[in-house]
Amino acid sequence: MSVIDSALVQIKQLHPYSPGKPIEELERELGISNVIKLASNENPLGCSPLARQVLESASEHIELYPDANAYYLKQALARKLGIGENQVTIGNGSNDVLDLIARSFLDRDTEAIFSQYAFMVYAMVTQACGASARVAAAMDASRETPYGHDLDAMHGLISSSTRIIFIANPNNPTGTWLDADELEYFLERVPDRIAVVIDEAYFEYVDNKRYPNALQWLTRFPNLIVTRTFSKIYGLAGLRIGYSVSSPELCDLFNRVRQPFNGNSLGLAAARAALDDDDFVVRSRLCNQQGLQSMRQWLDQRGIEYIPSAGNFLTVRFGESSARVYQSLLERGVIVRPIANYDMPHFLRISAGTEAQLARMYEVLGEVL
Repeated sequence: MSVIDSALVQIKQLHPYSPGKPIEELERELGISNVIKLASNENPLGCSPLARQVLESASEHIELYPDANAYYLKQALARKLGIGENQVTIGNGSNDVLDLIARSFLDRDTEAIFSQYAFMVYAMVTQACGASARVAAAMDASRETPYGHDLDAMHGLISSSTRIIFIANPNNPTGTWLDADELEYFLERVPDRIAVVIDEAYFEYVDNKRYPNALQWLTRFPNLIVTRTFSKIYGLAGLRIGYSVSSPELCDLFNRVRQPFNGNSLGLAAARAALDDDDFVVRSRLCNQQGLQSMRQWLDQRGIEYIPSAGNFLTVRFGESSARVYQSLLERGVIVRPIANYDMPHFLRISAGTEAQLARMYEVLGEVL
């Protein structure tokens, strides 16, 4: 077998990430307009106004490479989060940081642990490194957090080959979350030779006193890595900026693996400005709370089951009709997210939109049902 054939065997086993359908693509395919997208958990209010203001000046010298060390964004994050600048690793979205972490620890002789129905990127980066995935069964539908992470089951999969445990809190695509006590107890039981990644992409949306800020545990657990993103509540998904916070030693390791210039100039500038826009974050969180409440009420009135969510979306059970409902919504200009690729073929994930977007969705979904 040639080196190319050997590589193809590995690569062909990978399943590409399937994003939410773009608005432009649907309008082009069906020749329709006024499409709304509630598929990718984007901020329906757009991006931070402060971020938008800096984009023009930041674009004046896009012929130059960006700051490879993201000096000013790291400074801003350090001030905002009460951490050291030498604890921050910047990535091209938090997906890029997850890939950095995987490449730092995994190879064909090692294993990563994550939950059933967890964010698909964990499986992708594990397989891309040639490592083995150990998938813990999720909570069953009768539990308080149906389809959520079962930390006891995850702990039971730890072996001498385990190098990383991925935990999404809240989780995508289920929206389920772990409270502070159970997550802290889990961290206490994990050997410090294993990196524990707590993915907090939806951190800013959660409004629950029992929900933890995992950054508080960094000094106690040197094997802990927390990842976050500017793609969700800050509305900068198109600029691709995410980051991790870890010990300085782990941060140094990731920066040795990190590709140069993996944060673009516009993204770095916009993210730094967005960090100061507390008013926008408050408005976005309120919009999300109102959207989720409206969605729950509409679904409850019709007896439609959904998974309780702490994110900015609901995962809704439509049973064997899910594929038909998804396609019918598409044809009427409403994009939601099928999640059969998460082994959840009876569910659709729907992002919490604005009042106007949700009114349109209710009208169309009512017709379809």
